[in-house]
Amino acid sequence: MVRDDRKYHIGFSRQDLGEDPPSDAILCGDPERTRMIATEFPGVELIRPLSENRGLSSFLVRIPGGRKIVCATSGMGAPSLSIVVNELVSVGISRIVRVGTTGSIQDHVRAGSIVITRAALCRQGAALDIAPPEYPAAADLFLTMALVRAAQELGVDWHLGITASVDTFFEGQERTRTSANPHLLRHLTGITDEYRKLNILNFEMECGTLLKMAGVYGFSAGCVCAVIDDRTTGEDIDLDIKAGAERDAARVALKALERDEPTCMQ
Repeated sequence: MVRDDRKYHIGFSRQDLGEDPPSDAILCGDPERTRMIATEFPGVELIRPLSENRGLSSFLVRIPGGRKIVCATSGMGAPSLSIVVNELVSVGISRIVRVGTTGSIQDHVRAGSIVITRAALCRQGAALDIAPPEYPAAADLFLTMALVRAAQELGVDWHLGITASVDTFFEGQERTRTSANPHLLRHLTGITDEYRKLNILNFEMECGTLLKMAGVYGFSAGCVCAVIDDRTTGEDIDLDIKAGAERDAARVALKALERDEPTCMQ
């Protein structure tokens, strides 16, 4: 019988990564963002598609500077991300940058900019299966600084701070006008203003669990997100700036991965 070492969810194995396999990955929630980075981005060479299993598009690519990386899809939310990250680590990935989208909750963080997460307030059920609530969800210091340097060198409008990572897009981020459910649980009423006063910059749905997994599993992780919604003024995504902001976030992630950096796990 021929042995199949492909991972059940991501659909590829360590052997599929070839000789001199990569240790770095860019991880996007949206498969179309993953595909854009792997197949359309200037300076990125597609080596080969790896899988489309379960809609989790993944590609082996070469980035400017010559390094090979994996571009992978996590799907929406922390439960899906936790599965994908576990299997990526199993095939040899040891450095992951999430490239996502986010809504700002601070006046000075405007749509079209990017947020680099240094730590997350993690309000996510999936993370409770990995570490206790008080376990820190902290980004790798060296990788985070590489993201900051990349943003500076590229002239991208960037912000560094704390992210609120929650499980739901509507109720958990206090959306009522654009939600089918206008009624919030009492503990979520006013949560945006509460987080704003805690100097949290933004809402998103994955990085808290990613950062806790990094600490427990022993890999390096960072997060850069395109701001596509000013939650200080409303609930609507700004589609006019979305594509440009996503490309800026991807540019920053790719540049940060161009060279080896020390990691907090060394």
